[in-house]
Amino acid sequence: MSFKNKIRGERGFNLIELMIVIAIIGLLIGVGAIAWGAMIRSGNEVAAAQMIDRVRTYQVNYASRNRGKFGKFDDLIRVMGLDEKFAGERPVVNGYIFTLTVEEPSDSKPAFYSINADPQVGEGVTATGTRHFYTDSSLGTIKGTDENRPAKADDPSI
Repeated sequence: MSFKNKIRGERGFNLIELMIVIAIIGLLIGVGAIAWGAMIRSGNEVAAAQMIDRVRTYQVNYASRNRGKFGKFDDLIRVMGLDEKFAGERPVVNGYIFTLTVEEPSDSKPAFYSINADPQVGEGVTATGTRHFYTDSSLGTIKGTDENRPAKADDPSI
C-alpha cells in the first residue's frame, strides 16, 4: 500500500466543514459577549443602589454623633468605616461615579446631603450601567431613572 493510497483512505474534515465549525464558535462567542456585558451592567447597577443605601445609613449614624451634621466621603471613611474606594470628591466604584453634596445646618434649615450615582460609561458596548440613582437626607428611599441624565428627587423610587 503506497502513501497516496493511505491518504485517500483517511477520513477527516474538509475546508467547508472546518469553516462552518469556526463560524458557529464565533456566533456563540458573540452572543455570549453580549450576555456577559448585560450581566456586568446589571451587577454594577445593583451594587450602586446598595452602596447608596449603605452611605445613607452611615450618614444617619454620623449625624447622630456630630450634632446633626453630615459628613463627606472622607469623613465617613475615617469615622464610620466606609470602604476606602470612596476617598475623594467623586469616587468611581464598580463603574459608577458617586457624588456627595453636603450642606451645613443654619438657623433656618437643618443639615442636608444628597448622593448621586451615575454610570461612568452610560451607553454603548462598554457601558458600565444605564440607570442613574439618587437619594438625599429628606427621602426614605432611593430614586432612579433609565433616562440618560442624573436622577433627582422627583424620579420614581426603585
